[in-house]
Amino acid sequence: MQTVTEAAPLSRPARTWPQKLFGRWWRRQSAARQDRFATLGPLVSVMLFLAAIILAFWYLRNEEFEREQETVKRDTEIAQTQIRLHLIENQEQLVRIAREVVTRAIDHDQFVAQAATFTRERPEITNLVWVNAARALKASYSATSFPADGGATSDDTPASLPTAGKNGPPEVAFRAARTQRQPVYSSAFVDAFGNAVFQVQVPLLERSGFAGVLIAEYSIESLMRRQVPKEVSTRHAITLLDDRGHVFASTITPMPGTKATHPSIVYQLPLAPAANGLILRGQGYRTSIGLISNTLFWMVAALSVLTVWMLLGTWRHMRRRLQMQSALISETNFRRAMENSMLTGMRAMDTEGRITYVNPAFCAMTGFSEAELVGRKPPLPYWPPDRLEENARLLQQELHGRSPAGGIEVKVMRKDGSLYDARMYVSPLIDPKGVQTGWMTSMTNITDAKRIRDQLSASHERFTTVLEGLDAAVSVLSVHQGELLFANRSYRLWFGADSQGHALLAGAEAGTPYLAEIDDSVDNFGGLPTQELTEAGSDSREVFIEPLQKWFEVRARYLQWTDGRLAQMLIATDITARRSAEALAASQADKAQVTSRLVTMGEMASSVAHELNQPLTAITNYCNGIITRVNNNAIAKDDLIAALEKTSRQAQRAGQIIHRIRAFVKRSEPQRQRAQAHSIVEDAVDLAGIELRRRNVAIHTYVAQRLPPLLVDPILIEQVVLNLLKNAAEAIDNARLPPARRNIELRVVPRHTDEEGDVIEFSVTDMGPGLAPEVIARMYEAFFSTKTDGLGIGLSLCRSIIESHRGRIKAQNLYNGETPAGCRFSFTLPVESSRTEPLETPKATVTS
Repeated sequence: MQTVTEAAPLSRPARTWPQKLFGRWWRRQSAARQDRFATLGPLVSVMLFLAAIILAFWYLRNEEFEREQETVKRDTEIAQTQIRLHLIENQEQLVRIAREVVTRAIDHDQFVAQAATFTRERPEITNLVWVNAARALKASYSATSFPADGGATSDDTPASLPTAGKNGPPEVAFRAARTQRQPVYSSAFVDAFGNAVFQVQVPLLERSGFAGVLIAEYSIESLMRRQVPKEVSTRHAITLLDDRGHVFASTITPMPGTKATHPSIVYQLPLAPAANGLILRGQGYRTSIGLISNTLFWMVAALSVLTVWMLLGTWRHMRRRLQMQSALISETNFRRAMENSMLTGMRAMDTEGRITYVNPAFCAMTGFSEAELVGRKPPLPYWPPDRLEENARLLQQELHGRSPAGGIEVKVMRKDGSLYDARMYVSPLIDPKGVQTGWMTSMTNITDAKRIRDQLSASHERFTTVLEGLDAAVSVLSVHQGELLFANRSYRLWFGADSQGHALLAGAEAGTPYLAEIDDSVDNFGGLPTQELTEAGSDSREVFIEPLQKWFEVRARYLQWTDGRLAQMLIATDITARRSAEALAASQADKAQVTSRLVTMGEMASSVAHELNQPLTAITNYCNGIITRVNNNAIAKDDLIAALEKTSRQAQRAGQIIHRIRAFVKRSEPQRQRAQAHSIVEDAVDLAGIELRRRNVAIHTYVAQRLPPLLVDPILIEQVVLNLLKNAAEAIDNARLPPARRNIELRVVPRHTDEEGDVIEFSVTDMGPGLAPEVIARMYEAFFSTKTDGLGIGLSLCRSIIESHRGRIKAQNLYNGETPAGCRFSFTLPVESSRTEPLETPKATVTS
């Protein structure tokens, strides 16, 4: 039996979860983003490779630099240790010699011998000196050789000795050794031979105290040359300098005239055990070339830059292609969205009249779908059956390129059979090679626009009819050109078709053309009105046209004409009849005022006669007495003169009474002028005093001082005050009140109200029985009076006078509980704020 075994298929290895995650993310990306990532991947890899090479070079260089730093540090410490041990050994030997000097174990010659042996074994010590406590030289030895013929001995030392009163390094070290009683190192200095040296001074101490010092002078250059190990000076430069950076000795000597190279590695240690400010500095230099100077680095960098440049070029090329593709898609989407959103229908036709394209708006306007229209030839389905020949003719005109630029109006039939008006505009279709392939037609529904145009035409006709039928003259003039843009029938009847009538109505002189510069309400710089164009002028003015002998009330406003020009519109109404009526009414009012004053004087005739009778009787008596005494020769000259003066005064008194009455009743034209309130009150009170004295009524006058002047007709205001005072006196007399209540108060004070502003208030207050409510309601009516013989024009005329002066008059009763205790009449006259003056406390004046 044969057994057949089927080989199992090879299975793909299972992917790990990072691979699955990356594959899922990669599939979610668009093709454009995958291309971008595929291009940027090698670029990022090259950049990472270059960064890794740079980091490797940087790490190796830093490691080498650190090793060099450790070497410099170690060599500097070795040199310091070598010098320190040698200085300590020398110090111990110096201390031993100093002990022998103090114990007098050696004399002068022995000291010189020991010093010679000591300095011969230590060439860096150039001088060994013994100095007592007074700084006097006891003995010295100098390793410097002296010529025998110079006469110098071993006691003649070139060493720098401490000197009292100076602050040199030897003196400072001397004082420190004397004070501290231990060896002291001086700071470095330059000796008489120009060599850099420093001293160690070992104090000589006896039982009695300080006996001097033993001075050993070191040559810094010799110390560095002999004590720094040769292997150290071979590897690195060792320099000895002070804390100010001044170099005293170095293991290397720079070339003359060249500037020393600044070391890249520096390590410093103090010179121990001297502790005199000297510093031992180790200097090292980089032995390897820099990272930027490495040839291998530049080769890697050049290859990386070349690779990056090529990848960038490829990436820019792909980005341009993606941008072009994206721009094409955006433009296509934009055009499609624009065509789908616009209300204008678009239709494309080839040269044979076949429809090749329609947009959704065209389909919506005709009611046919795109499939029903594309590919159709004339006759087209949206042509009305009764206009087939006309539409065919228009189509042939369109295909031959003879369509008017302003478009053509056609009738279009919807799929449901309804018709509407449309306007079509035609333009040629040009392919990329510049060849015309057809025609593009845009169609707009103008049914509503045509209806609105017809309505506007009818409205314009109605508006023109209304303007032509107005009795007022309406004219519109261009502000800058002076051209008459519109004039209605009334304007043409009065002024013709000339703009001169507009100029006359606007205020220009006859024969002068109207210009915008003469109108203050137009800004000459910008050519625009100072008010808003749409703001109607609230002021009107009256203009007299002399050629027509007519008065016109003119209202003006600025507007923007249909072509954008700034224009002025005037509406002039003929008010000649109204002006005549107003003049007649003013004449009648003047006559009424004069009549009222005459009636007032007539009512006061008996009082005036009584007032004149007193001075006339006195004159008669004076004259009779003079005649009698003259006939009897019983009068002296002085008595005669005195009697004549009294007679003259009585005559003047009678003349003043007659003058006041004559001025009050004199007929004159109303004339407003600047007048003072106290003058008006004085004249009125003088006239009223005649009636008040006859009726036995007292008057109290209060007039505030420094009141501002009034712009009024003083005679008319005096008439109002006199009428109110006379009415108050008659009310008191008719009520037969006791003397305690027979008083009238006249007050003139300033007031300020929110409605009227600054005013002057005149008030007349009596203590009479008051007014009944029905009288208060009707007392200003013409010909209404509570007097049996009254005409009823007094208060009505007073109200007209006050209101013509822009004032107000009112009356009110005064009550004592529920009982009327008097009446107050008051009226106000306005005062301009610019003319007001500071007010003071009213000053009372009492007149009986």
